[in-house]
Amino acid sequence: MKKIRVVVIDDSAFNRRAITSMLEGLPEVEVVGYAGDGEEGIRKIIDLKPDLVTLDLEMPRMDGFTLLRIIMSRCPTPVIVISSRSDDERVFKALELGALDFIAKPTHSISTELMKIREDLYLKVCSVFNLNMAGIKRRETFLFDEGLAKKKKKGLLPLWKSEKPAALGVVAIGSSTGGPPALQSIFTAFTEKLPFAVVVSQHMPAGFTRAFADRLNRSSAFDIKEAQDGDQVRPGSILIAPGAQNLVFQKFDNEVVARVVNPAPEDKYLPSVDVMFNSCARVFGPRLLGVVLTGMGNDGSKGVVAIKGSGGQVLAESEDSAVVFGMPREAIATGVVDKVVPLDRMAREIVLRCGVGPGHD
Repeated sequence: MKKIRVVVIDDSAFNRRAITSMLEGLPEVEVVGYAGDGEEGIRKIIDLKPDLVTLDLEMPRMDGFTLLRIIMSRCPTPVIVISSRSDDERVFKALELGALDFIAKPTHSISTELMKIREDLYLKVCSVFNLNMAGIKRRETFLFDEGLAKKKKKGLLPLWKSEKPAALGVVAIGSSTGGPPALQSIFTAFTEKLPFAVVVSQHMPAGFTRAFADRLNRSSAFDIKEAQDGDQVRPGSILIAPGAQNLVFQKFDNEVVARVVNPAPEDKYLPSVDVMFNSCARVFGPRLLGVVLTGMGNDGSKGVVAIKGSGGQVLAESEDSAVVFGMPREAIATGVVDKVVPLDRMAREIVLRCGVGPGHD
C-alpha cells in the first residue's frame, strides 16, 4: 500500500524529533522531510510534494498563517496544525485558511508530554487516505471573517417565512474533520432567527469549543454558544457541545434543557454524535432533523437509526463536498437517510424541512 508522505514543520528541534518518531511508528507513514520555519517549510513542500504537512503556527521568519496562504494558493496540501491549547483563536484562523484539522499540544513548553498526542495524531493522519482535497479548496470561500460573512448574508436564502411555527423544532448536527468551516457555511446562511433550535456535536478537544462558538456567533443571526449544563433549548439558538464531553437533553414539562455529561469509556469520538442523536431522538421524537456532515469514522450511524425510529428525518452531506466522507458514508449505509445534500445546499434544505422556507424543490 502506498505510504502517506509527511513533512514536519516546527521551530523546536525537540518537537520535530518527537512528532517524526510518532509518525514513523505508523507503517502507513513515511516522514520525507522537516523544517524549522515557514520559509524552509514552503521550499520542502514545493520540492517534496508531500501528501500531508504537520504545522506549528508560531515560527520565526515566516509564521504558519503565511505558509498556509501561500501553500493553499500554489500547491494545495492537507495540513494538520499541532498547536498549544492556549492558541484556540489562532487554530480557527488556520482552519479558515485551509488547514484540515488540528491537534492540541498537552503543554505549551517543550516536554515529553507531547507524546500524549500519539493516538490523536495517528487517527488524523490516517484520515488522509479518504481525503477530498477539492472539498477543502471549495471551503476556502466559507471564511470566519466577520466582514466577509456580512457581505455574503444578503442573498443566500431569500424569502424565508419565519413567522409560522416550524414543522420540525430541533436540528441536531454531527461533524468531525472539516466540520468547523462546514458549520460556519450553514450558520452564516441563517440571516434571521428562525423558529427552530440547533444542537451540535463537533469532534473537538477540551478548551476550544467556547472560542469556536463565539467565533460562529459573530456571523449568524442565531444566538450561538458553548452549551452549559441547564441551558434551555430555544428557537433561534444554537448550542455547541463542550469539547471532550457529551451533550444530552432532558424534558421538564414544556421545557427541554441541555445536560453536559462525562463520556463513557466506549465513546471513541468526543463529543459523541451518537450519544447526542440518541438523546435527541428520545426527547424530540418526530420534531427532530438529524444532519451528518463531513468527518472520519462512523460516529452518528447508530444515532441516525434512532432518529428515524422515533419518527424524525435525516440528512447527510454528499461525497462531492465532504472533506472526509466517512461519517456521511456510514450514515447513508444504514438506509435511513432521507436525502444526501451537498454543503452549499444544506442550509436551504434544513430550512425547507423545518417548514419555514418558500417550499420544497
